[in-house]
Amino acid sequence: MSPEMSPSQGFNQLRRIESSKIFQGVVIAIIILSALTIGAKTYDLPAWAEQSLILTDNAITLFFLVEILFRFAACPNKRKFLLDGWNLFDTIVVIGSLIPLDNSEAVLLGRLLRVFRVLRLVSVVPELRQLINALLKAIPRMGYIALLMFIIFYIYAAMGAIFFAEVDQELWGDVAISMLTLFRVATFEDWTDVMYATMEQYPMSWLYYLTFIFLTAFVFLNMMIGAILEVMGEEQNAQQAQKAHDERDEIVKQLHAVQRKLDELSQRLER
Repeated sequence: MSPEMSPSQGFNQLRRIESSKIFQGVVIAIIILSALTIGAKTYDLPAWAEQSLILTDNAITLFFLVEILFRFAACPNKRKFLLDGWNLFDTIVVIGSLIPLDNSEAVLLGRLLRVFRVLRLVSVVPELRQLINALLKAIPRMGYIALLMFIIFYIYAAMGAIFFAEVDQELWGDVAISMLTLFRVATFEDWTDVMYATMEQYPMSWLYYLTFIFLTAFVFLNMMIGAILEVMGEEQNAQQAQKAHDERDEIVKQLHAVQRKLDELSQRLER
């Protein structure tokens, strides 16, 4: 940074570097390398390979520390940076990765946080971050759908325990076991075997299974997907509106800068 460069110009230059595709690509490549390093450590390797992985892991940890400090320096609003959930997650993971692995009490926490470094790929890639944000925002709506699904599960489990307990106590002995059996049916895990066993004594019991599968596998599943897609659409619209707002602010700033230069030029001409 040259001595004549103003702080705002310095921030703009850091932000351009931080948002550049080259910088983002390097960060993504290091995260992928970190994931491969973690996976390689689960194998029995020669001593020289393990030593190389340790050096690589230390280099990756140092890179992430420099990268998070660079992003913090590039952010004009430091408080906003720390209040952002993804930035806070990245900071915790990076700081946690600094825990020395030779400390027996902290070795488990250190290894766990190193595994979580792979999740930083979500915070770096905007599309993945948008999916996670939409999923988190859809949880309240999905909660009501899950509650209704639980009610349906409970009703069918009670019916199954009443009618089919004498057929197979291991599958329909009580409500709790019946709910586990219905979960097996809902996931299509050999559900026809369960149905045929009850049909030997209750030939019309296929109606019980088909109606349950129709409600759980088709109706509620599509409701879940619809809730997520709706929130994703809202999230995308909000991001587009925010992007348009930022672009408009940037244009206004540029116009103001041009206006100031014109005013300065006009004053010089008058002199």
